[in-house]
Amino acid sequence: MSSQLPSTSLSADVLVVGAGPTGLLLAGDLAAAGVRVALLERRAEESNLTRAFAVHARTLELFDARGIAERLLATGPFTGTLRLFGHGRIDLSRLPTRFPGVLFTPQYETERVLEERAVALGAEIRRGAEVTGLRQDADGVDVDVREKGGEPQRLRAAYVVGADGVHSAVRRALGMPFPGKSVLRSVMLADVRIDTELSGLPAFEAGSGGFAFLVPFGDGWYRAIAWERGSSLPSDVPVDMDNLRAVTRDAFGTDFGMRDARWTSRFHSDERQVPRYRVGRVLLAGDAAHVHSPAGGMGMNAGLQDAANLGWKLAAVLQGRAADALLDSYHDERHPVGKLVLRVSGAILRAALIGSPAGRALRDVAAGAVGALPFAVDRGAGLVSGIGIDYPAPPGAHPMTGRRAPDLPLAETADGPSRLYEALRAGTYVRVLPRGAKTEPEPDVTTVTRADALAQTLLVRPDGHVAEVS
Repeated sequence: MSSQLPSTSLSADVLVVGAGPTGLLLAGDLAAAGVRVALLERRAEESNLTRAFAVHARTLELFDARGIAERLLATGPFTGTLRLFGHGRIDLSRLPTRFPGVLFTPQYETERVLEERAVALGAEIRRGAEVTGLRQDADGVDVDVREKGGEPQRLRAAYVVGADGVHSAVRRALGMPFPGKSVLRSVMLADVRIDTELSGLPAFEAGSGGFAFLVPFGDGWYRAIAWERGSSLPSDVPVDMDNLRAVTRDAFGTDFGMRDARWTSRFHSDERQVPRYRVGRVLLAGDAAHVHSPAGGMGMNAGLQDAANLGWKLAAVLQGRAADALLDSYHDERHPVGKLVLRVSGAILRAALIGSPAGRALRDVAAGAVGALPFAVDRGAGLVSGIGIDYPAPPGAHPMTGRRAPDLPLAETADGPSRLYEALRAGTYVRVLPRGAKTEPEPDVTTVTRADALAQTLLVRPDGHVAEVS
């Protein structure tokens, strides 16, 4: 069938497949850089899916660098502490960031903010457009698309990014394996009202019959997640509220008076990762490249950080400012992060799945003990939040190379940025000079002066990681 489709000229510089958070952030970044980008979404209508709800500190920093963090922060509660296994705590309040905690907001709010930005910057979003195949050559990629109510057509782009989720059509078209395993079946989700609020929410608890997680959205609604040991019901079986309440009581000792569910769903949780994030002119991001257990709320954030890493690199290559080989660094930097998220979220999940009373008691004691060790708390918070994620540096490079750049205060000017992440809103590299230093203007580089007395000069990448130190 594909050989009979009408061939087209270049439809876009980049076709992004999938209008979830990852695809929307990437499309917005590309449009901001002046790249012609079209986003193809199989769903004809906008989704009210709220499976993901945690926006971690590093993601908020990336949103800050795009001027949209405050808009999202207004949509839900922000907390610096997560309760885990009885007396265990993940203390995020010590993180060295403007956002020392985690924001809880429905996924559709994140998508709304990102879509508004992408459209305002000129990204084209085509809903009801299902990708049915693709082929690539030395100059570009042909993508077969079937639009709802329309004839099949072929689009062409210089590059294609599959951000179309766990059942990615782009990944299937590549013939890419997705090795891993299913770790949980029939996890129940519901947005509910409650009658009795437990102090210390959000909280995660596990009992003999399974585990439960409860988080407030700040508007009177709460997200309840529960898994019953031994359950294997298919995903399309409706959630029984009595069952949800029973699992929650087993874990917490109360069901909080859950009632009035406005939305329920089930899902199966896998742990999988593709071997390569790049195949020629086609790249994979977000759940199309890696899926994790929901423990730690890290999955959506990892995808958004994929997009932040990839967008500026695609723009630089397309605009002739970098060689095509720069795109290989996307895999080199983000594949290890995906593997790390699999390991961390998997460890939290397996701790929750411990079945024996003795094992659970030991786990709870260990969680409380680790929570009393500042180094362990900071390390754990850095990994879960993304603040502690670094990229590999070349041999002999300064120790700061590849690390996340802190939001340095900048010397005040009449109309200039007051801190580094405001300077990053230009979408370029940022050179941070010591006070009094002079430099010649550089193409595609924003130059600012640090407010402190340190003599270091930093070159910061558009994604907020340090490229050079002198």
